[in-house]
Amino acid sequence: MQGFLADDFLLQSDMARLLFHDVAEDLPIVDVHTHLPVEDIASDRVFVNLAELWLGDDHYKWRAMRAAGFAEELVTGDGDPWDKFSAWAATVPRLLHNPLYVWTHLELRRVFGIDMPLSPGTAKEIWEEANRQLPQWSARRLLARFSVVALSTTDDPTDDLSGHARIREGPSSPNVLVVPTWRPDPVHRLLDDPGSWNDWADRLGASTGVDVLDLPSLLDALGRSHRRFSAAGARASDHGLGRLPDTPTDAGLADQAVRQVRRGIVPGHAERDALALEVVSLAGRLADADGSVLQLHLGARRDLSPRLRSLVGPDAGGDAICDEAQGPGLTRLLAGLEGEGRLPRTVLYNANPGDNAVFAATAGAFTAPGVGAVVQWGPPWWFNDHEDGLRRHLGDLATIGQLAGFVGMVTDARSLLSMTRHELFRRVLCDVIGREVETGRFPADLDWLSAAIRDICTSNAVRFFGLPGLPSS
Repeated sequence: MQGFLADDFLLQSDMARLLFHDVAEDLPIVDVHTHLPVEDIASDRVFVNLAELWLGDDHYKWRAMRAAGFAEELVTGDGDPWDKFSAWAATVPRLLHNPLYVWTHLELRRVFGIDMPLSPGTAKEIWEEANRQLPQWSARRLLARFSVVALSTTDDPTDDLSGHARIREGPSSPNVLVVPTWRPDPVHRLLDDPGSWNDWADRLGASTGVDVLDLPSLLDALGRSHRRFSAAGARASDHGLGRLPDTPTDAGLADQAVRQVRRGIVPGHAERDALALEVVSLAGRLADADGSVLQLHLGARRDLSPRLRSLVGPDAGGDAICDEAQGPGLTRLLAGLEGEGRLPRTVLYNANPGDNAVFAATAGAFTAPGVGAVVQWGPPWWFNDHEDGLRRHLGDLATIGQLAGFVGMVTDARSLLSMTRHELFRRVLCDVIGREVETGRFPADLDWLSAAIRDICTSNAVRFFGLPGLPSS
């Protein structure tokens, strides 16, 4: 029996321990999908207390605290920071086998050197010690602590990207590449609220010089925005949809959707689907043109609780897994772009673990000379980024696709402390490969295995996303 989070936790063989400690543990981190606020990095933010750093934007923790019965005042409300932290400390002991339990304690150990379990009995001591250390842990120092060399933020097409400019051009630029990601989800997600959609479309028009009135003008404005992002260093676009429609493209219906919402009318399902296809197809063609990556996050049902949405707003932890069929619409989109000769490098993410084999097999059907797997089944995402999900994901990818070509882990982070998720991924990866050696499935060729692990943890993402200024091997 190992001690709690001992040096070799999750590493169940000699080869796994060797691969992790000698190869994976100290590799730099490349994280191509985060929700970290770029202003925190640009300003090198220093957090006032642990509640602000830990709980301010993390809907994983919010969800757990609500399930433990705490009022919204102590979750996202204006409660006292100590009271919020106390509520989180009371929640943690309930999280048996929940990934938040391990993540929480890894974060305490790796940044603050605190090795005691968090509970109501230890909360005050942990609070005081972490807060004592916080002034030395600015945003950029936290990134350096985790050896982050590149990360992508997630940005609205209307964003002026001034935070990214300050990072690139500032006199004290961090030793990390920070690039924006173009995410036009408001086109789809605001359709239920024509007022909000029109406000957003007006901002898009103001930022691009295009008056958004119909489908052609919307696509023109989005194209201009995408090119502006590319000029600012963006290496990907990103699209979060419940599913991709399995219908032929219909520009007429999509145009009707835009004209309807501009008149304050909520479009119907057919019009919505047509608009979604037009926007994602445009993004694919734009990515093909500038050599960037199309990312598709599929299978989440968002903001299910009307009560929570009215209290807090969207993206507050009231989400679930979508159980609609994903394969037909996804295949139609990818095959359509390939048929045009415009299929870009693409990364697929699924929220539903039941779709693992569908996504892995679909990705493997599309290749390109000189690129290989031009469509990648990407990292385990959202409801899958825990230990069990990681093992299942790696197993499915290895048996259906090519594990050595995997683009590695992402955090989907809202908190800078979430970079410890790369450590958990690397431990599981090394344990999975080590077990293959121990059971005789792989030769004990340390050079071969080490090269594969370096590629999976860092180099594959650098090459696939074309991240400049970073070693790709």
